[in-house]
Amino acid sequence: MGLIAWLIFGALAGWIASMIAGTNERQGCLLNIIVGIVGAFIGGFLYSLLTGRQLDFGFDLTSFIVAVAGAVILLFLVTGARRRR
Repeated sequence: MGLIAWLIFGALAGWIASMIAGTNERQGCLLNIIVGIVGAFIGGFLYSLLTGRQLDFGFDLTSFIVAVAGAVILLFLVTGARRRR
């Protein structure tokens, strides 16, 4: 994917994940993009551990679901770490 596609994919995945995790009000567009892209890497890593296959990140439903799941995991880890402080 090109850079613009990664930004759009990350923004959508981060936005959906922030609505699921309940952090949408505290996040801006830039943080949604970052969370979505990092979440895609986390989700892809976990996907490869669970299935033993590499996931080709393109614009398809499986990649989007994996990216959103990874972003939700990331947001729950970050909010859990903030609450402990």
